[in-house]
Amino acid sequence: MEKLYNNIVLPDEWPPKRDIFTTRVMEVPYLEQKPEVIDITVGRQLFVDDFLIASSDLKRVCHRPVKFEGNPIMRAETPLEKATLPCTCPKSGGVWYDKFKGKYCMWYEAGWLHRMAYAESEDGLNWVRPELDVVPGTNEIIPGVDADSSAVFIDYDTTDPSQRYKMFFREPGGMMPGRAYVSADGIHWSEPTFTSPLQDRSTMFYNPFRRKWVYSIRHFPTDPKLRLRYYRECDDFLDGAVWDREDGTTEKVYWMRPDHLDKPDPYIQRTPELYNFDAVAYESIMLGMFQLHYGPENGDCKKYNVPKITELQACYSRDGFHFSRPDRKAFIPASRTEGNWDRGYVQSVGGLCTVHEDEIWFYYIGFAGGPGRSVMKDSNLTALHLNGMHDNSATGIAKLRRDGFASLEGSGSMMTERLTVAEGKNRLFINAKTGEQGSLRAELLDAEGNPAPGFTLDDCIPFTGDSTRTELCWKDGRLPTDEQLKTFRLRFTLENASFWAFWLSDNADGRSGGFDAAGSRTAI
Repeated sequence: MEKLYNNIVLPDEWPPKRDIFTTRVMEVPYLEQKPEVIDITVGRQLFVDDFLIASSDLKRVCHRPVKFEGNPIMRAETPLEKATLPCTCPKSGGVWYDKFKGKYCMWYEAGWLHRMAYAESEDGLNWVRPELDVVPGTNEIIPGVDADSSAVFIDYDTTDPSQRYKMFFREPGGMMPGRAYVSADGIHWSEPTFTSPLQDRSTMFYNPFRRKWVYSIRHFPTDPKLRLRYYRECDDFLDGAVWDREDGTTEKVYWMRPDHLDKPDPYIQRTPELYNFDAVAYESIMLGMFQLHYGPENGDCKKYNVPKITELQACYSRDGFHFSRPDRKAFIPASRTEGNWDRGYVQSVGGLCTVHEDEIWFYYIGFAGGPGRSVMKDSNLTALHLNGMHDNSATGIAKLRRDGFASLEGSGSMMTERLTVAEGKNRLFINAKTGEQGSLRAELLDAEGNPAPGFTLDDCIPFTGDSTRTELCWKDGRLPTDEQLKTFRLRFTLENASFWAFWLSDNADGRSGGFDAAGSRTAI
């Protein structure tokens, strides 16, 4: 039996087995049977589901990021990036604020189905392609190997500096092994460890809550003929690269697919499929990007030189396997407009997003489509025609308020489930915004819901304004004791307000002890 950081207990059978044929919405056991006491020591506590909420008469509103008006922030410019079809797309690759280098780093596909390359930025917007010694005069990092799917993660938990950077990499083609690499600097990579065979657009990610590496495996079962996702978790990235055994057994399990709530696009009228799935730790949850493929079929896209329509939905997990999708509208949609750089084929990147003070920046890729072209690659004297559905890809940003996935809105109150927190974490912080003559207050309750003397609603100094990190205080600057916070509840009362998150900190600056996705240069 494994108990997680939040007191969720995993079932004895883990990872759990699911029915590959069902189109029911993915069950989320910890929402049906919550822990008796939820531990909120780690990170900001978000309202993406009802896990923390015992009762509420407020409205939950899901929010979406706004595309940056300066998009795209990275488009094909160099000979490497134009060697085939113009392409600068991580797919999934990775965009990180690297705490070791003190700069933003991007691992991306340079030229459609061409080479993996590396770029750097001081601000996350303006990118430089450094000339590297791997292939002199270029920023190429895996010489002589064509790129298709990839994923890069910085491993902050490893004790082996030579494995600080991890990359999963797959060449173009059908069912075939992928490659697992490690690196000390993200530029010079080890010899590959080959994985079990898998389809394209398979990726990987790291779950730091459980210290598990997860291979996100795309698979086409014979029946039904749909793109599905399989799950393989392991303690060691390289040792876990093989999951199919010679005796016919496998250590991967069926994971996820679209369900009956995923409706066809009204114009395309094609059953949606799960094209890719990336995830990362953000504050106290695993944040996922569910990439839905709506169509058209590849043949139609090739005929008209237009990109297929894929869009991203945000999803959330507190155990790393079961993900809920409270909002079925696109979190980052395709523009679907001729001439736009992100007309279609919108995809996430490894690491998903970085934190910039009061904002989260989601890096994503898009395709404009185009006429396509015929190329001769390397010493191959046979012309290769690349069709226009994959033409003109680039990378952009969509920006969201910090913690801004879902808010509780209006006038009313919310009482939490029974909570506990580590000793010393007795300063209450919130992310909230009030309207005209609005306010937000809190009261500390015991495990049975009785107000704690000195910490009632009348004792709370009302918050007014707009802040992604502010301390909610009681009169005379009093703070709850560790004894009061062994098992407690909170009741928040809103008047014309929006409420995104709360957390308890041991520091006046409000640091949460949570995770910052693909990194942050300045955020606490």
